[in-house]
Amino acid sequence: MSTFLRPDRDAVALAASGLLGGLLLWRLGLHTQGGHPFSAPWITLLPLTVMAAAELLRRNAPRTALTVGALALVADQFTRGSLATALMFTDVMYAAVLYGTPAAARRLPVATLLITVASTIGFLAWFRQPEALLIGLVIGLVSFVPALTGVSVRSHRTAADSARLAAAQTARLAEMDRRQAVTAERARMARELHDMVANHLSAVAIHSTAALSIDDRETSRGALKVIRENSVEGLAEMRRLIGLLREGGEDEAPAAAPTLAALDSLVGQTNVNGASGGLVCTLEDAREPGAEALPTPVELAAYRIVQESLTNALKHAAPGPVVVRLGRAGELLTVEVTSAFGSRAGPTAPGSGAGLVGMRERVALLGGIFGAGAEPGRDGTMIWRVRAELPVREREVRS
Repeated sequence: MSTFLRPDRDAVALAASGLLGGLLLWRLGLHTQGGHPFSAPWITLLPLTVMAAAELLRRNAPRTALTVGALALVADQFTRGSLATALMFTDVMYAAVLYGTPAAARRLPVATLLITVASTIGFLAWFRQPEALLIGLVIGLVSFVPALTGVSVRSHRTAADSARLAAAQTARLAEMDRRQAVTAERARMARELHDMVANHLSAVAIHSTAALSIDDRETSRGALKVIRENSVEGLAEMRRLIGLLREGGEDEAPAAAPTLAALDSLVGQTNVNGASGGLVCTLEDAREPGAEALPTPVELAAYRIVQESLTNALKHAAPGPVVVRLGRAGELLTVEVTSAFGSRAGPTAPGSGAGLVGMRERVALLGGIFGAGAEPGRDGTMIWRVRAELPVREREVRS
């Protein structure tokens, strides 16, 4: 009920303008017709006032406004008539289509068209004069044309609302894509930083602990030498990563990613770093010589998996062999790293668990299979095995 009592500003302005305009026409004695049953001039003000009241309901209650307005327009035909009443009815009809229900918006143009045609035919049959066409034209201008205009405006508004909704949805999807891209890039940076630096820092931590805990000059010198080498290499890796993150020029060539060809150097470095812990690392490459080059993402992922596995062996493996195996089975590259599983004496480095998470993420991005865990070895001892199967076809690599 509150919607009937609180019309909007436009409705109030239209109602007031129509009422004042009608009063001015009435005061000047300007009427649309004459010779009707209720020919007293003041009676014309009654339909005018009712139509102005209907204007107040044009938006909040368009169906009620149209019903009241139609009755007022019919009543106006039995008086001298007011142009203001007819003009306000056109706005009420327009508002009924624009603000009414979708069903009303579909039916009113058809109904007013039928009324216009039927009225024109009826008046032609009654008066039998061509002037009867003018009556049908007036009826069409008062009813059908405003309804048709309301349909057009409503269609444009609906299209505009749909466009705004589509734009908002596009903006939301773009924001989601941006956040996902930022999250993926942060995860990639975290993996690269962990894989590049963890190996060197683990060696530094283990050998610095050995240097502090073992009171032997030669042992301390050897440990300090390893610490220095890993510190320099770790710093170089950090600088390379920072260089990748900085915004370079268009002509600046990107830094080369590590490949499986560098595994010999990685294994040799592990032997140096793990000598004090009794680790002996070997590389077994069972791939056929001259095989086709691997896609860069696959090559980088395989290298990082080996690197992180050797870092974990350096931190946690018991004394014994550490074996890196590479193989090619059809469209899959297999990477496997095994090491002795168990406790060991001497210094160790703490682990955060991020290494296994990073390896699993790398393999998942390529659509491969990853597994890691302890299992019995061939000689009955327990070993820790890391195994990854990576698709080698570029089309299978997922970004």
